[in-house]
Amino acid sequence: MTATLIWILVALVVIGLYLSWTAGRLDRLHARIDAARAALDAQLLRRASVTQELATSGVLDPAASIVLYEAAHAARQADEEHREVAESELSQALRAVFGEPEQMEAVREAPGGEEAANELAAAVRRVPMARRFHNDSVRAARALRRHRKVRWFRLAGHAPFPMAFEMDDEPPTALADRP
Repeated sequence: MTATLIWILVALVVIGLYLSWTAGRLDRLHARIDAARAALDAQLLRRASVTQELATSGVLDPAASIVLYEAAHAARQADEEHREVAESELSQALRAVFGEPEQMEAVREAPGGEEAANELAAAVRRVPMARRFHNDSVRAARALRRHRKVRWFRLAGHAPFPMAFEMDDEPPTALADRP
């Protein structure tokens, strides 16, 4: 009788430790999502800021400046539920303006244009990496949250279900292959 109780107690402790470890893992995944989202937000803000700076610098023609400035401003001011659309529109505006290498050459030839072109290229290149890292974290957390043990024992607590950030982040051809 005593041996049976000891084995039951050991089994309960092992199950409790396993559930605790799973809850800790899920918590770490949620923390990783939060950090990845902050990094993505920083990269999106940097891209919009560099785009606005370039649009107001006077090195672009007026039509291109207006298109880029309005798209970057909309991306910076968008609320959370419209952010993906606004960021996609900024990507489309960048592709429309810098789709041809001649426009980038005009920017590079202007005073301070080489630095602006390099900064824009770096910002445009970092957005897809930050988005991919965020979405990979979301995918891992979703996979763990789909397990029955997580749902049955409510190991996720009250944390909202993680959502991926889906946007058009294809860089313009003139900026894609810059170092």
